[in-house]
Parts: sequence; C-alpha cells; structure tokens
Amino acid sequence: MLQALQNQKRVLRKSIHSVIHSLENIQEQSRAVTTKILLLPEFHSCTRVSCYLSMPSGELDTSEIVTTILASSDKSLFVPKISQNGAMELLKLDNQNDLDTLPSGKWGIREPSYESEAGSRLNAIDAGLDLILVPGVAFDRSMSRLGHGKGYYDRYIARYIASGRPRPLLGEHFKVGLGLRDQLLDTAIPVEEHDYKMDMIVTPDEVLHR
Repeated sequence: MLQALQNQKRVLRKSIHSVIHSLENIQEQSRAVTTKILLLPEFHSCTRVSCYLSMPSGELDTSEIVTTILASSDKSLFVPKISQNGAMELLKLDNQNDLDTLPSGKWGIREPSYESEAGSRLNAIDAGLDLILVPGVAFDRSMSRLGHGKGYYDRYIARYIASGRPRPLLGEHFKVGLGLRDQLLDTAIPVEEHDYKMDMIVTPDEVLHR
C-alpha cells in the first residue's frame, strides 16, 4: 500500500514537472503571486518570515518577496539551509548584500552558511516564526501538498512543533504554500500520514484558506 502511494506521488511529480517546464509565463505568474502575498493582512502582521530561495528555473520565483522582506524595517527573513545530515534549518539573512553574496548550492539554489559577516546566524528554531512560505510540486483544494520527495519541510515542521516554540502569531495561517496556476489541482493529491496540510495556498488566481 505504501509503495503504491509513493509510486503515485512519483508519477504525479513527473507529470507536473513536465507541465511547469513547458510554461512560458512563470515570471508573470510569480509576480501575481507576489502581489497577493504582499497584500495579505497576515503578511503585514508578521515579523519573522521564512521564504525559500527559488531555483533558477522551473519554479515560482520568490525573489521579489525575499527582497521586500529584507527591505522591511519590521521583518526578519529566514531561508533554508540543508545540513550535512540532510536536515533543513532556517537561518536568518542580514540584508540584501548578504543575500547577493550567498553561494549556489544544490539545484542552483543559494544557501547561507551558519556564519555571516555579523557572526553566527540566528536559527528560526531558536527565534520562532510567524509565517513560513512553502514550495511544492502540487497542491489540492483540501490543502494537501506534494513536495519534491525529500521530506525537508514535513520533517522541519514536525521538529519545529516538537521544539515547544510558542504558537506563531498567526497560528491558523502559519504554513502558506506558493504555487503556479497549474500546480493547484482539482483532484486529490496522494498523501501519507506524515504529510502536513497547508493553512493557506496562494496561486496567481486564488488565495485558499484551510
């Protein structure tokens, strides 16, 4: 049963990846999602935000969201770092120059080191988060998410909750999935017990709430 479920996920990932790589309007869709995110009351209310740094191609572009957070005087940005043991950490970036000088890691995604020019980077597990913007291969209308298959976000969210951090300021809208138009499916995504649902999903056309 589990093997069949994992096979269904692999087939769906391959199908969605094929669709995304054929799209010619990813930047246009990314701008529409960015506009919706920046207008959300939940975004305006939060101070500690995690946002992924998008791949060079084949994915919704988060660069404007990231730049906006870094330019804000009342927000801190935490971005993913994959440790040597395969766990994901979310580490604080200092400013735009810090972002611009990050080296590219796996899949061409920029990643911070544990140290910056200002010293040891603050870890979101220690600082706490109000909002986490989550990538995905696909989402459905029951708020389920299909990730890239590495389990980084599901394991991180489980670890964050287990850490005993205080509930986020926006506890009911903590996990926000970002997707392109073709990544929101009307059919159900195959999910396993450990797969977390999103609290909100934002696409170019819609904002879905759990």
